[in-house]
Amino acid sequence: MSLASPDAKGPLRRERLRTARLYLCCEARPHGEDPEPLLRAALDGGVDIVQLREKKLPRREIETSAQTFRRLCDTHTALFIVNDDPDLARACNADGVHVGQDDSSVADARAILGSEAIVGLSTHSKAQIEGSASAEVDYVSVGPIWETPTKQGRPAVGLDLIRHAATAVPRPFFAIGGIDASNAPEVVDAGAQRICVVRAIRDAEDPTAAAEELRNAFAPLGEAAPGG
Repeated sequence: MSLASPDAKGPLRRERLRTARLYLCCEARPHGEDPEPLLRAALDGGVDIVQLREKKLPRREIETSAQTFRRLCDTHTALFIVNDDPDLARACNADGVHVGQDDSSVADARAILGSEAIVGLSTHSKAQIEGSASAEVDYVSVGPIWETPTKQGRPAVGLDLIRHAATAVPRPFFAIGGIDASNAPEVVDAGAQRICVVRAIRDAEDPTAAAEELRNAFAPLGEAAPGG
């Protein structure tokens, strides 16, 4: 039985995505610890979407942690996304899945999760951004802007790709890669209306304050939802 509220389907999921600003990727057990304190603090600070991104732990441990992710996202009316694995996303009652260029295909993810699920796709170049236009995805991530240990071996694309995405992507996109409070205003100035982070919140002494500071980078854009 899904822990998601009955209305957290299709249109409402996409409305939550449309108005989202801040996206957090997090391991099942950040720093080897119970994820609840970090997730609760991050969501209190204004995180709109949480992605469970775990590549090392056994499936049973991931599914156990996913129950916490699901419960806290429901409490804060946030979206819960699973990385790479649409079967896991379905088993965890997630709102959707995020796939990379070398992971499960968008078509496979959509076939497994159905039309009401959110499907996201990583892009790292103008060609991949253009290719995403014909894919059945709800959002894309664009980056990494700066090199980051969470994407080892993936070269930085710089802010120019964000500027390109701001005019070329017809759906919500999240800038990602090495973003923190010190450089988030540059990313917003380049045209991003949404950002995705890992370390900036996960490793912060005060995750709530870190999330609030990241959201403050959007202040020049005003109070209106980003749309897209």
